Amino acid sequence: MQYSFDDLPLSRQNFFDMLRIYLARHGQDEDNANGILNGQRDLPLTEKGIAQAHEVAERMKARGMQFDAIYVSPLQRAFRTASIIAETVGHTPPQILPELIERNFGVMTGVPIREIVERCAPDILQGELVAYFLNPEGAETFPELIERAERMLAALEKKHPNGTILLVSHGDYGKMIYAAYYHLDWKEVLKMFHFGNSELLELSPDSSAESAHVFTIAQYNV
Repeated sequence: MQYSFDDLPLSRQNFFDMLRIYLARHGQDEDNANGILNGQRDLPLTEKGIAQAHEVAERMKARGMQFDAIYVSPLQRAFRTASIIAETVGHTPPQILPELIERNFGVMTGVPIREIVERCAPDILQGELVAYFLNPEGAETFPELIERAERMLAALEKKHPNGTILLVSHGDYGKMIYAAYYHLDWKEVLKMFHFGNSELLELSPDSSAESAHVFTIAQYNV
């Protein structure tokens, strides 16, 4: 089932007092394993990616985590991850939310990660493990991702005035959801932490920006 929140209002009044959001990144996919910038390319999870998805799902189950809804990016690496989680915790199948799709990487789509600096410097920002390109031709910028995240969060508050939901998304966009939720500068967020495959963040009134990581998962790539 697919939902779109494009037509819902942007008000976020009392958003942080009512809704608890868990945010997961998908497991390792083939581009991740091969050191390729995937963006909106749509390749499947690797065996390690499937194992990562099962690991975070089992850890959720062990903690008794339940969700009122599970929303997921339309890309198969995220949908497979979300489906594993949903089945493990006894939830109905995840609902596709187009606004959760990864950043459009523009001309950098399909490019080896090792070429970021060569192709994009000086318009890059160095994160913990990777250099982020800022504005190559055709790519969404991070300010544009923040705006998309703000619209999506406002719409989620409209649909879910309270409760607990899970979002399964991607690395770059996931960090901008985090930045939008906590009203943080996107440049600082890119440098703050690595949002690894199948890792889980909690965005809620009683989870500070500094303590948002719930689970970290063994990583094999960036």
